[in-house]
Amino acid sequence: MNLQNSFDKEGAAVYVVPTPIGNLEDITYRALTTLQSVSVIAAEDTRNTKNLLRHFEITTPLISYHEHNKLAREEQLLSKLEQGESIALVSDAGMPAISDPGQEIIQAAIKQDIPVIVLPGANAALCALVGSGLPTSEFYFYGFLPRKKKEKVLELERLAPLQATLLFYESPYRLRESLQAMRNVFGNRQVTFARELTKRFESYLRGTLDEVISHVDKATVKGECCIVLEGATEIEQQDTLWWSDLTIVEHVEHYLQEEALSSKDAIKRVAQDRQLPKREVYQNYHVR
Repeated sequence: MNLQNSFDKEGAAVYVVPTPIGNLEDITYRALTTLQSVSVIAAEDTRNTKNLLRHFEITTPLISYHEHNKLAREEQLLSKLEQGESIALVSDAGMPAISDPGQEIIQAAIKQDIPVIVLPGANAALCALVGSGLPTSEFYFYGFLPRKKKEKVLELERLAPLQATLLFYESPYRLRESLQAMRNVFGNRQVTFARELTKRFESYLRGTLDEVISHVDKATVKGECCIVLEGATEIEQQDTLWWSDLTIVEHVEHYLQEEALSSKDAIKRVAQDRQLPKREVYQNYHVR
């Protein structure tokens, strides 16, 4: 159990600071004050963050903290925190640790009983969700889908029964492929495709998957994209769970016989369908 009062200590702390996702006016006064007052800023890309700091005339020292060096940097940053220094954690844009580096140093600080203070701020997924017009009462944030087609389809099939609105990030180079995979798995659901959020050419395209795919086929898409997808209806949810009357053994044998999967892949698919540990499916299938 870990009970933390973020404001009962002075000195060492990790400040998680969201930065603008496009429009620099979206930064908060509190974010600027924090970036000015901490001992060091751990940045995903120091070049990008230098531009931000230069704009606001902030001279706090920078240190890189990104996907490829985060484990090596953790010890160095923890050492600074143990010496009473404070750290601001920033990504290139938006909220750190949301499809960006940050989770590991946050977890390490919590284990060391070092305060972690999260500032509110810009986030592309939430902007896209609210602007989509799709239900906001329940939503599921996925982030970036796997790049490989087989893994992408498996993940989409796992998400298919969810009635919550689904949120994805995607590169413009893989947008068409991902939208088509969604169409194949989910059917022709309602979708909103948002791009260049908060920037000059911000746009929302709302319609069915077929309509949005048709538009993407004719347009040149630039900039990071958000996809907001309608959740499953109750009828879709029932249809998706085609295996609900099958035993685990029958479920595995379906994939072996109908889709010619290996036993390893069939067990993996069943575990994903039923949201069970693979070991449990394996034991049910082999220990008979």
